[in-house]
Amino acid sequence: MATRPFHIAFPVDDLEAARRFYGTVLGCPEGRSAPDWIDFDLYGHQIVAHLKPDAAPRRKPARDANVVDGHEVPVPHFGVVLEPDEWRQLAGRVRAAGIHFIVAPYTRFEGQTGEQSTMFFLDPAGNALEFKAFADLGQLFAR
Repeated sequence: MATRPFHIAFPVDDLEAARRFYGTVLGCPEGRSAPDWIDFDLYGHQIVAHLKPDAAPRRKPARDANVVDGHEVPVPHFGVVLEPDEWRQLAGRVRAAGIHFIVAPYTRFEGQTGEQSTMFFLDPAGNALEFKAFADLGQLFAR
């Protein structure tokens, strides 16, 4: 079965900052928009930044996290599984933009089932994003 695009809507406190971040840094083409929301194409998935300043994560107390492979992984978060070359290119763009990594790009579970490259960072509103890549995509759900 072919993978179907997902849809997620999330709060931001500045639509222009979201437009710059998702459009320029992440390279997401912009879709429809209105004065209080913007659709973006995140590698074929529909994400929607909604202007909700009081709901934006950076306006709230400390973020929850779980430890995964020795790293504090922010919860909640969202992102996309990319091809390894796309993942490396994105990591370079994020670095070049001077964005702080919560978890810097690295390979987790090295040599084990589910080995994957991953990175975590925040958008300007404080929404946590994870992008990962598998050398063997067949390992995506492997136990």
